[in-house]
Amino acid sequence: MKKALTICLAIIISISANAQLTLDYYLPAGISYEKSIPTPESVLGAQVGEWHVRHDQLVNYMYAVAEASDRVTITEYARTHENRPLLLLTITSPKNHANIEEIKNKHVQLADASVSGELDISKMPVVMTLSFSVHGNEPSGANASLLTVYHLAAAKGREIEELLSNAIINIDPVINPDGLSRFAQWANMHKSKNRLVTDPNSREYNEAWPGGRTNHYWFDLNRDWMLVQHPESKGRVSKFQEWMPNILTDHHEMGTNSTFFFQPGIPSRTHPLTPQRNQALTAAIAEYHAEELDKIQSLYYTEESFDDFYYGKGSTYPDVQGSIGILFEQASSRGHAQESIHGVVKFPFTIKNQFKTTLSTMRAGLELREDLLAHMREFYQEAASEAKSAAVKAYVFGEDSDQSRTNHLAEMLSYHSIDVYELGKDLSADGNEFKAGKAYIVPTNQPQYKLITALFERRTEFTDSLFYDVSSWTMPYAFNLPFAELNSRQFDQDQLGNEYNGQTIEEGEVVGGKSNYAYAFEWDEYYTPAALYTLLENKVKAKVASQPFTAVVTNGTQAFDYGSIMIPMGIQSDQEKTHRLIQQVAKENGIKVFAIKTGLTPNGMDLGSNNFEHLEKPSVAIIGGRGANPYEVGEAWHLLDQRYKMPLSIIEKNEVYTSNLDRYNVLIMAGYSHGGFSSSQVDAIKAWVRSGGTLIVYKQAVNWAKRNGLAEIEFVEEEDSDEEQQDTRPYVKQSRDRGAQVIGGTIFNAKLDLTHPLGYGFNDGDMTVFRNSTIFMQKGENRYSSPLVYTENPLASGYVSDENIELLKESAAIVVSGTGRGRVIAMTDNPNFRAFWYGTNKLFANAIFFGHTISGGTVN
Repeated sequence: MKKALTICLAIIISISANAQLTLDYYLPAGISYEKSIPTPESVLGAQVGEWHVRHDQLVNYMYAVAEASDRVTITEYARTHENRPLLLLTITSPKNHANIEEIKNKHVQLADASVSGELDISKMPVVMTLSFSVHGNEPSGANASLLTVYHLAAAKGREIEELLSNAIINIDPVINPDGLSRFAQWANMHKSKNRLVTDPNSREYNEAWPGGRTNHYWFDLNRDWMLVQHPESKGRVSKFQEWMPNILTDHHEMGTNSTFFFQPGIPSRTHPLTPQRNQALTAAIAEYHAEELDKIQSLYYTEESFDDFYYGKGSTYPDVQGSIGILFEQASSRGHAQESIHGVVKFPFTIKNQFKTTLSTMRAGLELREDLLAHMREFYQEAASEAKSAAVKAYVFGEDSDQSRTNHLAEMLSYHSIDVYELGKDLSADGNEFKAGKAYIVPTNQPQYKLITALFERRTEFTDSLFYDVSSWTMPYAFNLPFAELNSRQFDQDQLGNEYNGQTIEEGEVVGGKSNYAYAFEWDEYYTPAALYTLLENKVKAKVASQPFTAVVTNGTQAFDYGSIMIPMGIQSDQEKTHRLIQQVAKENGIKVFAIKTGLTPNGMDLGSNNFEHLEKPSVAIIGGRGANPYEVGEAWHLLDQRYKMPLSIIEKNEVYTSNLDRYNVLIMAGYSHGGFSSSQVDAIKAWVRSGGTLIVYKQAVNWAKRNGLAEIEFVEEEDSDEEQQDTRPYVKQSRDRGAQVIGGTIFNAKLDLTHPLGYGFNDGDMTVFRNSTIFMQKGENRYSSPLVYTENPLASGYVSDENIELLKESAAIVVSGTGRGRVIAMTDNPNFRAFWYGTNKLFANAIFFGHTISGGTVN
C-alpha cells in the first residue's frame, strides 16, 4: 500500500511540475519523427491536452496527416445524427497499401472454414482496430487518437517499420462525435486560463443534463454494437465486418477516484459462447499493458468491476467473432484537472495512459500475430463443426400482419454478415404458422453460427448472478415476433427463398381506389402511428374502432379488428386533400388502406356507431432535466421523431408550472426520481389530468405518481419472515447478495388484453417484455384496469432471483387510473428500451393515441 501511494504521488508531482506541455511528455523516448508529418499542435494551435479537442479540429488533423503520409488512408464511413463525419484511418506500410484489397480479402477468409486451412498465416499481417471515446464525456481516448495517428505516421526506425510491415492498423478516432462535441464545449467554456480550478464542486466537473456521454438522441452507443439502431453503429459495424480485426480496443473513462482498468474482466461473467482461448489471449495481451504502464508508474487493475457477457458492447462484440475485444477504463479528469483521492488528476495524464496502452496493444498484436490469426481461424473452424452437429438447423421468424417489424429484425441480422432468406414455402413449427414471403429463415450452418446462437438463444441458467449489463437479448422476443427453432427433420434447403434485400418498409397501397364514403386500415403494422399522426396533423378527422367489424369493400368484404382506424369522408373539410393524404400515408408507411363503399356493415358495428371513438391529434411533452433518465427520455424522443415523425416537447421540471400545460394533451414521465417538484407544480399536473390530459409514467416515475396521488396503484411487497430477519451473512458477501437481487435486464412473459385500447394492433395476447427494475405493481382493484399482466411462469430468458420471480408472478405490468376526465397510465417497464425493443413500442403509441379513449368505468 505504501509503495502504491508513493508511486501515485510521484505521478502527480511530476505532472504538476510539467507546466509547459510538449510532445515529449507523451511520446516514447529514443524515437525520431519525420518532420514533414504535421504535429497535432501545428494543426490544432495548441498542444494535445491543453484544451479538449473539438471534433472539427480532430477531423482536420486526421485529413492533414492522411494527405502528408503515404502510410495513411482515410475514409468517411458514416454521418452522425448531427451530420458530423465518422472516420476510419487505415495505417500500414506503403507496400501493404498497394495490395490492401488483396490483404483484406485474404484476411476475412479466416472466417471461412472451407478455405481458411489453406492460408499461410505466417505471412499474413495482423489487423487491429483502435477505437476511441464511444462516450463523449470520456475524452482522453479521442485526444489520445491524435498522438497515436501522429506516432504511426511520423515515427522512424526499425521498430515502426516492422510494425507497419506486419500489421494493418485501423483508427476510429472518435466513435461519438456528437457527444464529444457537446462535452468539449462544456469543458473548454469553463476552463480558467491562468490557474486551473481543481475543485470537484466546480461547474466544469458537473455537466448540465443530459451530459456529453451519449449521442444526439441520448443513447449509449456502447450498447448499440449488436443492436445497430443508429447511423454511427451501422457504419462502425459495417467496417468491423469488412475488416474482421484480430484486436479491437475500446477506450473509456471511469470515476475520478479510480485508477486504470484493462481486461480480462471478471472471469465468471464471461459469456459461455466465448472460448477460453479468447480469455487466455486477452490475459497475454494484458501483460504488455502492465509492462507499459509500469514504466510510467501508473496504477492499474484487471479481473474486477467489468465483464464480457453482453455482446452489444465494443469490448465484447468482437469476442463472439474470433477477435479479441479489449476495454480500457481511465480515471477521468472530467475537465482539465480535478482533485481525487490520489491527488489532482490532470487531463494530459489521462491522455498519456490511453496512448501508452495503444502502444502496448500494437506491440502485443505484432508479437502475438500468428496466435491471433490462428485464433480467428480456429474460432470459425470450431463454429463450423459445432453448426454441423447442432440440433438447431435454422431459425424462422415473422408476422405477416406486420412486415416492417419483421423486416427490421432481418435488417439487424444482415449488418452482422448473417445470411437471412425469405421463407420459400409455408411452414408450421412450434404452434406457429409462417407464410412464404412473409417470414424469414436463418440457417445456422454459416460462419456466424455463434453470433446467431447468441442472438436467438433463450438462456435462464448462469454461473454468476451479477451482470454489468443485461442478461438476455433474445431478438425475436425483442421484436415480439413468432419464431421457431427448426431441427433436421423440419428444415430443408427448399425453404430458403430470396436473400434478404435490405428493405425495411414495404410500399403500401390503397385497395379499391378512391372512396367517397370512408377508408379504414388496421393498426397492426409498425408504422401506423406515423400514418395516423400525419392525417391528424393535417386536420383529417379519424376514429378508432373499439369493436371488430366487417366492411363492404371493392372486392367483397374485409374484416377489421379492435383498434382499426376509420376515416369517414363525409365529415372532412377538404375531401380532395384527404384522398391525397390517404394515398401518401399508405405508400410511405407500408400499410394497406381499404376503400369502404357503404356505412352499413354485414357484421359488427356500422360505421356511424358510437363505438368508433373520435381521435385527437396528440400534442406530447416529456419531463426532462435533472431527475429524469436521459436514456429513457432520449428513447421516447427517438421513437417519436425518427419513426413516427411526431414532435416531442422536452420540458424541464422547473418549467412545468410556468409552461402552458394546456397546449399538451399527453405528458410523459420516464424513470428516475423526479424529485424537486413543488406542491404548486404537482397541483398544476393534477389539474391538467383532471381536465382530460393523459399522463404516462413508467419505471421510477410510477413511484412519483403514486406518492403524489396521481396513480391509484399498490406495490407488491416481499413478506418478511422471522428467520430471514435473524439471518446473518459475512460482510464480504454484501455486495454480491445485493447485486443478485438486481434485475439488470431480463425478458418476461406477459398477457395482454387485446380488446383494451392499449392492446390495439397486437394479434397475440402472449407477449414478451423487457424489464430492468424491481418495481412490482399489484393488479388494479378495478378488474379492467390492468391490461398487461405477468404470467404465472414469467421468466422467458435471462437472470432473475427466486425472490423476485415470486414477486413478479401475476403482477401488473400496466395499471390505468382515472382522475377527473383524464387518465394516468402506469407502466413498470420501459416500452422503448434502446430503440431495438420494437415489440412494445406500440404499447407506448397506444397510450399516446388512445389513452383518452379508455372508458372511465375501467380505471382505478
